Amino acid sequence: MALAPFAALGRYRDLTRELTVRDIVGRYRGATFGMFWSLLGPLLMLVIYTLAFGEILGSRWKQASGADAPFGVVLFLGIMVHGFFAECLGRGPRLMVDNTNYVKRIVFPLHILPWTVMLSAGFHLLANLVVFAVLAKFIAGTFSPLIVLVPVIVVPLALLAVSAGWIVSSLGVYLRDISQAMPVLVTALLFLSSAIVPVDALAEHYRVVFELNPLTFFIDQVREVALWGRWPDWPGLAWRAAASLVVLYASYAWFRASSRGFADVL
Repeated sequence: MALAPFAALGRYRDLTRELTVRDIVGRYRGATFGMFWSLLGPLLMLVIYTLAFGEILGSRWKQASGADAPFGVVLFLGIMVHGFFAECLGRGPRLMVDNTNYVKRIVFPLHILPWTVMLSAGFHLLANLVVFAVLAKFIAGTFSPLIVLVPVIVVPLALLAVSAGWIVSSLGVYLRDISQAMPVLVTALLFLSSAIVPVDALAEHYRVVFELNPLTFFIDQVREVALWGRWPDWPGLAWRAAASLVVLYASYAWFRASSRGFADVL
C-alpha cells in the first residue's frame, strides 16, 4: 500500500507504457512528418523566439547575478518547463470524461491515467531539451554538460503534475466548469513565473507572488544547469521533492475516495 501511488511504474508498468506510447503516437497520426514533429516543432519555436526577441528586438536576459543571454533562448527554456506542467494540468479536467469506457470497467486502474499524461508530456519535454542542446552552442554560444541533470530537477515537478492530474481529473467529473477555468490558471502560471521575466528584476513586493508559483524554482534551476552551467540548488530541490511526495500521497487518497462515484456520474 505504501507504494500504491507509484503502481503505474510498477504493477501496471506495461499498461502505462502502452497507453503512453498510444498517446504520443496518436498526437502525430496522419501528419506527413509523423513523430519528426516532436523535434521539428521545438526547433521552429526556438528559431522564432531567437529571431523575434534577439535579432529583431535585441532583447537580452539580465539578472542581478550578472548572467546575460539571448532572450529567446532563455524564454524557450522557461516555456518548455511551463508547457510540461501546463499539458498535465490542462488535460486533467476531461481526463476521466474522455475515457468513460475505462471508467465503466471495474477492474481498470484509473489512477494510472494521469501518469500516462505526465509521461507523454515528459517525452515532449525531452524532445525540447534535445533541440535546445543541439542549437544552444550555435545560438547562445554556450553548451553546459550539466544539462544531463535536467531530468533530475524535473522529477519533483513531475510528481506535482501527477498530483494535479488526480485532483483536477476527479473534480472535472463532478464540476464540468473547471475545464473552462483551467486555461486561465495555466496562463496565470506562465505570466506569474520566471518564464517571461527574471525575478531578480522585479520590485520586492512583486517577487513573493512569483516565488510562490511552484514553476518559478524549477524554471530557474533548469536554466542554471542547461544554459549557465551551474550546479542546481540541491537543498531547495530536496525539500521540494519531499513536499511533492506529501502532495502526491494526499492527492492519491483524494482520487481513490472520489473515484467511487465516477461511474454513477458518467
